[in-house]
Amino acid sequence: MAASELYTKYARVWIPDAEEVWKSAELLKDYKPGDKVLQLRLQEGKDLEYCLDLKTKELPPLRNPDILVGENDLTALSYLHEPAVLHNLKVRFIDSKLIYTYCGIVLVAINPYEQLPIYGEDIINAYSGQNMGDMDPHIFAVAEEAYKQMARDERNQSIIVSGESGAGKTVSAKYAMRYFATVSGSASEANVEEKVLASNPIMESIGNAKTTRNDNSSRFGKYIEIGFDKRYRIIGANMRTYLLEKSRVVFQAEEERNYHIFYQLCASAALPEFKTLRLGNANYFHYTKQGGSPVIDGVDDAKEMVNTRQACTLLGISDSYQMGIFRILAGILHLGNVEFTSRDSDSCTIAPKHEPLTIFCDLMGVEYEEMAHWLCHRKLATATETYIKPISKLHAINARDALAKHIYANLFNWIVDHVNKALHATVKQHSFIGVLDIYGFETFEINSFEQFCINYANEKLQQQFNMHVFKLEQEEYMKEQIPWTLIDFYDNQPCINLIEAKMGILDLLDEECKMPKGSDDTWAQKLYNTHLNKCALFEKPRLSNKAFIIKHFADKVEYQCEGFLEKNKDTVYEEQIKVLKSSKFKLLPELFQEEEKVLSPTSATPSGRVPLTRTAVKPAKARPGQASKEHKKTVGHQFRNSLHLLMETLNATTPHYVRCIKPNDFKFPFTFDEKRAVQQLRACGVLETIRISAAGFPSRWTYQEFFSRYRVLMKQRDVLSDRKQTCKNVLEKLILDKDKYQFGKTKIFFRAGQVAYLEKIRADKLRAACIRIQKTIRGWLMRKKYVRMRKAAITIQRYVRGYQARCYTKFLRRTRAAITIQKFQRMYMVRKRYQCMRAATVALQALLRGYMARNKYQMMLREHKSIIIQKHVRGWLARVHYRRTLKAIVYLQCCYRRMMAKRELKKLKIEARSVERYKKLHIGLENKIMQLQRKIDEQNKEYKSLLEKLSNLEITYSTETEKLRSDVERLRMSEEEAKNATNRVLSLQEEIAKLRKELHQTQSEKKTIEEWADKYKHETEQLVSELKEQNMLLKTEKEDLNRRIHDQAREITETMEKKLVEETKQLELDLNDERLRYQNLLNEFSRLEERYDDLKDEMNLMVNIPKPGHKRTDSTHSSNESEYTFSSEITEAEDLPVRMEQEPSEKKAPLDMSLFLKLQKRVTELEQEKQSLQDELDRKEEQALRAKAKEEERPQIRGAELEYESLKRQELESENKKLKNELNELQKALTETGSPEVTAPGAPAYRVLLDQLTSVSEELEVRKEEVLILRSQLVSQKEAIQPKNTMTDSTILLEDVQKMKDKGEIAQAYIGLKETNRLLESQLQSQKKSHENELESLRGEIQSLKEENNRQQQLLAQNLQLPPEARIEASLQHEITRLTNENLDLMEQLEKQDKTVRKLKKQLKVFAKKIGELEVGQMDNISPGQIIDEPIRPVNIPRKEKDFQGMLEYKKEDEQKLVKNLILELKPRGVAVNLIPGLPAYILFMCVRHADYLNDDQKVRSLLTSTINGIKKVLKKRGDDFETVSFWLSNTCRFLHCLKQYSGEEGFMKHNTPRQNEHCLTNFDLAEYRQVLSDLAIQIYQQLVRVLENILQPMIVSGMLEHETIQGVSGVKPTGLRKRTSSIADEGTYTLDSIIRQLNSFHSVMCQHGMDPELIKQVVKQMFYIIGAITLNNLLLRKDMCSWSKGMQIRYNVSQLEEWLRDKNLMNSGAKETLEPLIQAAQLLQVKKKTDEDAEAICSMCNALTTAQIVKVLNLYTPVNEFEERVLVSFIRTIQMRLRDRKDSPQLLMDAKHIFPVTFPFNPSSLALETIQIPASLGLGFISRV
Repeated sequence: MAASELYTKYARVWIPDAEEVWKSAELLKDYKPGDKVLQLRLQEGKDLEYCLDLKTKELPPLRNPDILVGENDLTALSYLHEPAVLHNLKVRFIDSKLIYTYCGIVLVAINPYEQLPIYGEDIINAYSGQNMGDMDPHIFAVAEEAYKQMARDERNQSIIVSGESGAGKTVSAKYAMRYFATVSGSASEANVEEKVLASNPIMESIGNAKTTRNDNSSRFGKYIEIGFDKRYRIIGANMRTYLLEKSRVVFQAEEERNYHIFYQLCASAALPEFKTLRLGNANYFHYTKQGGSPVIDGVDDAKEMVNTRQACTLLGISDSYQMGIFRILAGILHLGNVEFTSRDSDSCTIAPKHEPLTIFCDLMGVEYEEMAHWLCHRKLATATETYIKPISKLHAINARDALAKHIYANLFNWIVDHVNKALHATVKQHSFIGVLDIYGFETFEINSFEQFCINYANEKLQQQFNMHVFKLEQEEYMKEQIPWTLIDFYDNQPCINLIEAKMGILDLLDEECKMPKGSDDTWAQKLYNTHLNKCALFEKPRLSNKAFIIKHFADKVEYQCEGFLEKNKDTVYEEQIKVLKSSKFKLLPELFQEEEKVLSPTSATPSGRVPLTRTAVKPAKARPGQASKEHKKTVGHQFRNSLHLLMETLNATTPHYVRCIKPNDFKFPFTFDEKRAVQQLRACGVLETIRISAAGFPSRWTYQEFFSRYRVLMKQRDVLSDRKQTCKNVLEKLILDKDKYQFGKTKIFFRAGQVAYLEKIRADKLRAACIRIQKTIRGWLMRKKYVRMRKAAITIQRYVRGYQARCYTKFLRRTRAAITIQKFQRMYMVRKRYQCMRAATVALQALLRGYMARNKYQMMLREHKSIIIQKHVRGWLARVHYRRTLKAIVYLQCCYRRMMAKRELKKLKIEARSVERYKKLHIGLENKIMQLQRKIDEQNKEYKSLLEKLSNLEITYSTETEKLRSDVERLRMSEEEAKNATNRVLSLQEEIAKLRKELHQTQSEKKTIEEWADKYKHETEQLVSELKEQNMLLKTEKEDLNRRIHDQAREITETMEKKLVEETKQLELDLNDERLRYQNLLNEFSRLEERYDDLKDEMNLMVNIPKPGHKRTDSTHSSNESEYTFSSEITEAEDLPVRMEQEPSEKKAPLDMSLFLKLQKRVTELEQEKQSLQDELDRKEEQALRAKAKEEERPQIRGAELEYESLKRQELESENKKLKNELNELQKALTETGSPEVTAPGAPAYRVLLDQLTSVSEELEVRKEEVLILRSQLVSQKEAIQPKNTMTDSTILLEDVQKMKDKGEIAQAYIGLKETNRLLESQLQSQKKSHENELESLRGEIQSLKEENNRQQQLLAQNLQLPPEARIEASLQHEITRLTNENLDLMEQLEKQDKTVRKLKKQLKVFAKKIGELEVGQMDNISPGQIIDEPIRPVNIPRKEKDFQGMLEYKKEDEQKLVKNLILELKPRGVAVNLIPGLPAYILFMCVRHADYLNDDQKVRSLLTSTINGIKKVLKKRGDDFETVSFWLSNTCRFLHCLKQYSGEEGFMKHNTPRQNEHCLTNFDLAEYRQVLSDLAIQIYQQLVRVLENILQPMIVSGMLEHETIQGVSGVKPTGLRKRTSSIADEGTYTLDSIIRQLNSFHSVMCQHGMDPELIKQVVKQMFYIIGAITLNNLLLRKDMCSWSKGMQIRYNVSQLEEWLRDKNLMNSGAKETLEPLIQAAQLLQVKKKTDEDAEAICSMCNALTTAQIVKVLNLYTPVNEFEERVLVSFIRTIQMRLRDRKDSPQLLMDAKHIFPVTFPFNPSSLALETIQIPASLGLGFISRV
């Protein structure tokens, strides 16, 4: 199809733009050949007329379909051009947050200026072993490809990292080295990668500086060779540096700094060791203040200095050498402050005793006069003589700066050399991978010699890159057998020739430098004369005669000639160097001696001002005698030589390219500047790669992929069995121009744009099909809707009409009823109105008549009362008149009588004066005196009587007076109170008066208040009514609140219950974590054991091992290994050193350093714990000493115990003697009996006696053992008593020895003592162990109490800060946790007590049994006399059927044979198919039972140890066989269950039968061996999981992700150069059915072996976790898998796995829950992703995914078809905002190596041991059933 035919209406194109570089537009009408203008519409809706170039007639580039935007590989784009590349990178970087993109063989890395979680250990493991096209682009993918090709092709590799300053070159190189160190097995703390990273602070301090573009810009290039041995493990490294920018030492541009080390020294000047350097602020020194920016924001130079010094120490640079380095650096700073004064125009001088020069000379150890002289003079040598010439001030300053640069360059070389020594490998290097970190193409406003060298180097690198790309293209074409047509690509050899060929720019520059009066101007003229108009790549600027232009591969660059000659010469005066060489400071001459010994072609470097004049450090060796000439070589010549060496190295390796892009100049995260990006893409060769690809056949499809993608374009008759022929037939019909495609051997090659054309045809076909489907479905839906609506309308009509009829009937019925009601209502109203009127009339009459009667009555009453008033008034008037009259009469009488009295008084006065009056009176007086005398006598008598009465009364009076006095006092008090009361009364009266006044006022106010109150009452009534209403409302609200409170209380209780459940779950999780940690330690321990065994075997087999050869497994194997394994698998032969003397380090090679260091770290932690608990131990020991002292105070109790033991011993000895005598007498009786019938061997009596004899002899032996045990106990007790008791004990012992006169008994006693010593030793060990355990428990309690105390204090502090409600809740929470912990502690204590009780019961049973046997023996003893006297009758003894006890007897020497036949050589398949499950475990336990029955502890210990070691050997030998591992896991668990079931502990005996309880162990407690077996089972389980993982891992990604289980749902998208593994199900690929078949195989094998159902569930859960984790991890790292159709595929695959779980009844195993993250990821791919409601739904749905995983899936979501839509960036931001409060792990990938902690629930067996038969096939004929 012609290109012009694609420019149709609605086609999208790219047009140039000044701001955005390229802008997207849409055609408004079809383009026709000959049109001069295109009608376009921009994205913002603006119409535009785009004028075509009439000369070139080039159309604007077409835009790729949206389906191809965002591809991993730029070469997968159908239209390959600059705007497509730029847009694809922008979409990936901004929208998907993907910083890596492939461009053919180049990895484009854009600096995100943000830390991303994509470089962890889990990401490294995910990329390890994967094909490069299978995973998303990453620096790890490039590193893995290099590592894989090095191992596969046996060829050295190199990774070339280039880019601008700040683009991320150094970081990319660092991550590549970290990847090599991890996958190659050097991941311990002492690996080379760590050393290289440790050198980073040194190299950054001396080689990095702040520039306007980067705060930490590397001002040199470096090439690091990472060396590998034959096993492809890192053994060393070597660093070569290039292009050190020496000019920065003496000059810095505005806003830039010198090298970091100078500012670090100035910041640390106050340190005591730096006092001698006499440093100060950075603004004081000329060499550090020129840029005007001495401080970098966020960087502490003093702290960086500490890091630099630590790194120097780590790399072996001693403190003395460090101080020497700092002295030299300080000297350079002081040298920069040296000032010159001009004498005249040709000479200058330095002031005497100039302080900066004095300090410089002191630091350098040189003479001041010499240095001052040669700074101002130079020596000129001619053919005949030499003479000294003064130099001008300008030349002196240049010479000073040149000297400073030269010193710094040599110091830089010396430091790099020492770093290389630290990284040097001691083993011979087999291969290497080089990492080149070098500047990219540069162009500035002013370009000088530095940019010329950099761009020259990039021209060479670009040429090498172009040749490599061209070579790969050619190889691909040849491989596919396509006719090779020469692709026209840009060859920059002419540009290189222009620079480096004879009479080139460098040659002319060197020639001009040799001229005596050479200058930049003359050199420029020579350039113009030589190359102008002769070389198309060389141009002259129009307005300048001191500049030239070179057309580089990236762009035109204009170079200013000024300074070229000076920088190329890099003149350093020899006399100054000689002065420095004569220094007393030993380090300084050492710098220049090394320069003489090993002189690099790049050791001398230019001195200039702008970035980049650099130095190489690891050069080729110079020939002897050439040093003087070499020193005179120009910088350009040296740089050309070093560049040729670098190119030779790179050409000898397989290169891999990483191009780092700086997205913006402001370091904003994820901000893309199109102009800067295009500039760098042009400079780094990415667009050239695109152009080369586009020139040929850039799009390449396999036939199967093409068929799968474009099957929709084929008709059924076109599909043939031969896919290749089918594709050919279809393509010939679709694309008529055969030049647009080529058929290769396995692929179809397309020209640029053809895939877009095919995609357009496919999209049109699918769109037409969709329209037809939509048409049919919409018609069907509308018809269905119409039928449904018609049926609904008829139904509605029916119901409406019925309703209307019912309503009409109801209306008629209501009308009739209404008339009847109206009749009666009207009658009632009329009657009621009449009655009302009648009642009103009667009432009016009654009221009127009453009113008239009341008026008459009132009138009569008034008349009657007026008469009464008149009567009373008239009477009152009469009385008043009478009283007035009477008063007047009485007054007159009084007046008259007064007058008459006055007259009588006069008369009496006259008579009184006369005698006769007295006489008359005297006669009357005598009579009266006589009467009075008589009265006196009478009164005297009365007086006497009264005196008597008075005496009596006085007595009473005295008593009464007292009473009266008290009464008087009381009265006085009352009087005072009365007075007070009167006063109070007066005051009260006054108050009453006041109150009366106030009362009058209040009464007046009352009236007004009453008036107001009436109004208020009325208002209050209204208010009350309103309040009542409000009260009702409040009541309802109260009820609502009560109901809410009730609901809240219920919710609180529910939340508390939930919290309790969550806490219990958390406790379970903590328990699982602890169990997991313990099982991981077991795993490490087992690995150490295996390693130890391997080393022993290697040492034994060392002599017989042939020469080792390399073997590396498939690259996919590396990711299948566990945490401690690596991607390179080496045979056992290779692990052994061949020559011990030549390669001593090989001995240490097998050592796992990571595990060693982890164990070492654990040891240090244990030592710290020991130190922290030492005080507690001392305190406990003091308490133990006190307790011992108390025990010593009670010796009497101990004595009583000793007496009891001695009595018991004597009793047993007497019984022993008695039994012995009876035995002797019985033997004597038998021998004396002469009758042959009785003593015949077959006689019944003989048998009876013989049985008695054997029983008695056994009893005797038992008694001897008991005696010996008691004696040993006595000895141990007596030794513990004070010395005073030892004398008595020794006498007792002597007596015992004297009693043992029998020699045999003494020998037995001696043997018994030996055994007693052993027993005592074992008891001592057990006591010591128990004591240590007790101490450990006490320490644990102390630690727990401390933690509890700290936690309580923290909780208290937190609770005090909380509000009351929260405080109550927190206290409840704390109380619940405390009670839970106490409950757990009590349960543990209860278990311990139960255990001790069971042990004591067991001991009690043993002692009771012995006592019973002893009593029975005493009762059954028969004296010898009775035996002789009584006649013996023959007795018939019936033979019983043999009753097996469920034990197996074997001889001690047959133990190894038993282990060999039953464990080592047993084939699991035969046992699993033919015999009962767990038979080896039952046999082993029955053997243990017999040893326990014999009370033979050595036999039990030996058998158990041999069994455990045998199982370990089998697993080591056949540990990769699932059947073997499963078999022994099942048998180990069954053996463990048997030891528990028959242990005699009540907890394990609940489900036993009485017969099984009889089979319990009687003598030994094998709890410790149960723990050992449990640990062994854990190790076997972990090994089983690893075997499962190794088997399943190759299947998971292919079966779960890549294989199309539902055919036709997802189509294959176009791929680029990095082809992915095909997802089409070929014969060799795995499908979901493969996984399910494998799961069925695993399950059937485990069931056949009789594995516990709970254990099977745990294995299945682990398998499903591995499947889910690996699938999700690959999904998160593969953009091509994140689509809607792939989500459907995953959902279907997961449903198939769930169906498998249901079929196997394993839904409750927890396996489904482990797939929840994968299920949610699949749902996330399928759900709608547009609105806020969708975001809310996603956040609530994806609770098993972390925020990083959700955002990653949304960023990676890629439409496979045009009908799907991309996820908007705003939607992803919404998701991030909603999830910002979620606290989850920032880790992106799941830990696929995680193993859930395993438990072994007790599962008793119902099988009776006595019924087990031993098959002959096991070869165990040497054991017998008992």
